[in-house]
Amino acid sequence: MSKLSLVIILAAGDSTRMKSSQSKVLHKIAGRSLIENLLVSVDSLSPENHTVVVGAKKEEVINHLSEIAPKAKTVVQEKRDGTGSAARLALDNHKGDGTVLILAGDTPLLTKQTLQEFLAAHKGDGNKASVLTAQLPDPTGYGRIIRGEQGEISKIVEEKDTTADEKDIDEVNTGVYLFDISVLRKVIGDLKSNNAQNELYLTDAIALINQSGEKSFAILSNDYTETLGINDRTQLAEAAAIMRDRINHEHMQNGVTIIDPTTTWIDAQVKIEADATIYPGSAITGDSYIKANAVIGPRTTLDSCQVEEGARVIESNCTESKIGKAAKVGPFTYLRKGTVLKNESKAGAFVEIKNSSIGEGSKVPHLSYVGDAEIGNETNIGAATVFVNYDGEKKHKTKVGDHVRIGSDTMLVAPVSIGDGAYTAAGSIINEDVPAGAIGIGRARQVNILGWVLRKRKESKSAAAAKKAGAKE
Repeated sequence: MSKLSLVIILAAGDSTRMKSSQSKVLHKIAGRSLIENLLVSVDSLSPENHTVVVGAKKEEVINHLSEIAPKAKTVVQEKRDGTGSAARLALDNHKGDGTVLILAGDTPLLTKQTLQEFLAAHKGDGNKASVLTAQLPDPTGYGRIIRGEQGEISKIVEEKDTTADEKDIDEVNTGVYLFDISVLRKVIGDLKSNNAQNELYLTDAIALINQSGEKSFAILSNDYTETLGINDRTQLAEAAAIMRDRINHEHMQNGVTIIDPTTTWIDAQVKIEADATIYPGSAITGDSYIKANAVIGPRTTLDSCQVEEGARVIESNCTESKIGKAAKVGPFTYLRKGTVLKNESKAGAFVEIKNSSIGEGSKVPHLSYVGDAEIGNETNIGAATVFVNYDGEKKHKTKVGDHVRIGSDTMLVAPVSIGDGAYTAAGSIINEDVPAGAIGIGRARQVNILGWVLRKRKESKSAAAAKKAGAKE
């Protein structure tokens, strides 16, 4: 049997302080929604069942859960009348006994280790009810833990119901509970709304359990920052910074060099091998995978990119691209979805590449656009080359062979093919295939009109300079 019968996640709140058209639990830190971060930690307990209580913006929350936790059940709290009411709705939709973990959907910083230790302490002590608590430097806004003579919980008092003396207590309720389901069922129907909020508080179940002859116990968290909830954008940013530091610390412990962790943002699911180096101002997001000895940054964004061993990506923005071994990117390069840079290739300064493959050892050094192209090995694309891939209705493909030399300021008008070993002359517009070993020239013959400046720009400085150089009309 699983160690945990049921997890109830409370995510029905209106979240008015976020001032957002989106549900609070769908806001993201480290590349995951708040509720997804929580579910990742909760899943380490291998619960048999998940139930999420939804309410405000329920459709979008349910849709999101169908993507990240398709086995989770949802129940709707139409009237947001407190955590006790929400927990009772979830219990009414669950059959069987065992242990239930109840927590809020806006606590994304809880770690697997803390939840595992909380469950182990609850089980080990044979508790019928346990509350995860924390000691906060500033407990304002949190329910205070009132302990009895033997250290058990006497009651939990919400902030708005506290006396002056109770406000000085720094041990607070984190909103994370473990209950014996059969014990909780006996008391949850007796909750009353005689409080400042006129709501049914789940915290009042503790007092009812005590009155029934059972005892409730507080289990203190080792790190209060894990238990912080999110109510507004400031707290969202604070939580994101804590998660950033946690992720960066783990990577550095695993052998990654991060020059300035405070300006480096790495999503939770990113993988980075030892001996990679991340320079300041970089963001690595999505399903990115950075291999050993790669160098990223400074000021680089990678979204779901794979960077092979020894590659360098400097001051660039790359999305859903593959960057080969010892390849070089940047500075000021934009790699768009579908770009593949093979080993030892180069996408240099002010280059944009989209849905294209650049062969081994090939170079697109600077000031060029490459779209919907396949470039062979050891080919050089001259400065200011444009792969003209769009005719206004459809995209077309360009194929460039091995050991090709594309002259600067060439326009390759797709669909077109450049054969192995071929050249194009600088300034050419190429709209027909160039055979292997040929040179394609697509430009008008140059004509010099002598004396034009002296006739048409008589009073100009250019005319004076031309006369001085011996020019005649």
